[in-house]
Amino acid sequence: MGGRRLALASGGVRTPERLAALQAEMRALFAGCRSLLFVPWALADHDGYLALLRERGFDAGFDLEGIHRAADPVRAVEEAEGLYVGGGNTFRLLAALQRPGLMEAIRARVAAGMPYLGISAGTNVAGPTIRTTNDMPIAEPPRGLQALGLVPFQLNPHYFSGPSWTRGEDGEFHQHFGETRDERLAEFHECNSAPVLALREGAILRVRGAQLDLAAGGARLFQPGRAAEDLVSPCTVRLPALNLHEA
Repeated sequence: MGGRRLALASGGVRTPERLAALQAEMRALFAGCRSLLFVPWALADHDGYLALLRERGFDAGFDLEGIHRAADPVRAVEEAEGLYVGGGNTFRLLAALQRPGLMEAIRARVAAGMPYLGISAGTNVAGPTIRTTNDMPIAEPPRGLQALGLVPFQLNPHYFSGPSWTRGEDGEFHQHFGETRDERLAEFHECNSAPVLALREGAILRVRGAQLDLAAGGARLFQPGRAAEDLVSPCTVRLPALNLHEA
């Protein structure tokens, strides 16, 4: 994985502690950068998304420039100091990223060392495909489900284990007997062999070359034919030797 520098976050940054962890990771990842190219395409209101990031401190003090304002998005990526891909709907994001030359430009820049931050949908598209997203397919990516492939394993942000519970008309909580996330990921492995790293809310995966470290929060690693492995930060994530052709 060469000199790749990524931070892949689950999202769910709703507490001061989680926000502080994200900001610290951003400052370490983007050290030396003056401005970041932000990709807001997972949401419909691009300018509103930028304003929200600044208002809530998700910019970590960096100057953010929206790629949606660039006359040439490919050139904007080629000239960017760092790339920040936000959350929202993964299908809508991937459809926008699949414009001519853009995904190739992102792959080339990240391989050359440009730092990449993904949150939620921005984390989903960092894997080989978006087959393990939780999102509704509100848009159809013209080139299918193939994503950036910045890491050779699948990701599942916003992971939680166990059954869901809903509040009934009686005011009490009752178990919802739909499929659990673990069952859905088991279905993925009935058709696919790539490992899946499921990130709990607030989790951040740090990628430095071939080194994978869970920098914040918790995660669960799913591999075909093995029991799921729970991970708690800080820890190193150990995977067998992989390449994108295996994913």
